[in-house]
Amino acid sequence: MIDRLGRDVHYLRLSVTERCNLRCRYCMPEAGICKKRHDEMLTEDEMIRAVEAAASLGFHKLRITGGEPLVKKNILSICRRAAAVAGIREVCLTTNGALLPDFARPLRETGVRRLNLSLDTLDADKYAYMTRRGSLSDALRGLDAALDAGFDRVKVNTVLIGGFNDGEIPALADLTRRFPVDVRFIELMPMYDGGDFGPEAYVPCSRVLELLPEAQPEPCDGGVAELYRLPGAMGRVGLIRPLSAHFCGDCTRLRLTADGHLRPCLHAPEGRSIKGLDFAAMRAAIEEAVLEKPAWHGVLTPERRSRAGRNMNEIGG
Repeated sequence: MIDRLGRDVHYLRLSVTERCNLRCRYCMPEAGICKKRHDEMLTEDEMIRAVEAAASLGFHKLRITGGEPLVKKNILSICRRAAAVAGIREVCLTTNGALLPDFARPLRETGVRRLNLSLDTLDADKYAYMTRRGSLSDALRGLDAALDAGFDRVKVNTVLIGGFNDGEIPALADLTRRFPVDVRFIELMPMYDGGDFGPEAYVPCSRVLELLPEAQPEPCDGGVAELYRLPGAMGRVGLIRPLSAHFCGDCTRLRLTADGHLRPCLHAPEGRSIKGLDFAAMRAAIEEAVLEKPAWHGVLTPERRSRAGRNMNEIGG
């Protein structure tokens, strides 16, 4: 579907839950979320109806997110049904990877074609600190399981955080030499107000290129990441710069939260709800949301915070 600025909006990011088995410090509070009632959240049928409505408007790429989508009890059914929707060409899923040893092959069998794994450090102690309850060994076993399951592509997402993992940039990028994965460095967005990271935590993606002078530019693959390749690497290094070089002019995304709110932009205030709507009303709401998609998200700095009004786990990573 073409928005009012001529962008081809065809990519739906569907959050299936706000819950997570980790408590990452830039994403959600240590105590977890304020749990909502079941009747406040989208049902599986409503999620699939929303995917069908989006597909009828020309959406053809779907990403399943959370929270952590693999804690959703009916996640395999959601993925299987979504992959079968007419018009949907590609279903992807973002996960922290800890549950992938049990889920990787079943997910692949449902029709999920690509996986993104969140991994911010290769240091076990720092991983435990960042996630508050996670184990690096579980995440790495999840990466192995994802590679063994035969997904079309596996990507590793790393949020750059000054004083925490900026010293690990070469080691994280080296994963592209050891495995057929893309490692994408993402600038820390000023969204969560937990107080764990101040202005000094912001590291621009230019720092990655300073530490990887041997990286050579690669052609864009249609996504938002600038791509590079290290000599002899099987995968690529990606840079995602929502702050230092925003890509709003090329944004093709619409987000749907687990409680049914459409968000034309990650950083926009709360969007309209499609909870309880029939197919025709959902289709109309999605069409209106696309036409309301803003030109850009506005200035984002450690001092000028996102207007999203929610933590990342409540929107969808």
